[in-house]
Amino acid sequence: MNNKENIFQQILSKKIIADIIYKDDLVTAFNDKKPQSPIHVLIIPNIFIKTLNDVNHNHELVLGRMLLVASKIAKKKHINKSGYRIVINCNNHGNQTIFYLHLHLLGGRKGLKIFF
Repeated sequence: MNNKENIFQQILSKKIIADIIYKDDLVTAFNDKKPQSPIHVLIIPNIFIKTLNDVNHNHELVLGRMLLVASKIAKKKHINKSGYRIVINCNNHGNQTIFYLHLHLLGGRKGLKIFF
């Protein structure tokens, strides 16, 4: 698959409509169409990065912005005090299904424990 066929690229180029809730020069955030939680927001860089394994020092600003935007959205959606989860999947065994780096912001209910 080339980058132009990727669903996130199509959202950024406005070929696919998404419920965008935040956009700046580095990142875009939108509600997931198949939410796994009452609040499920995807935050993507505006530049193509295939997986977390592909980041380098040039991506530090965009990665930091992704986390900052997640925190801002959590506050805006009033889940900052009750809590939320940030998830980045990487490659097949990490359950990454869309090969474009993205962050999941999940909240609105108590999440499953994955670590003890």
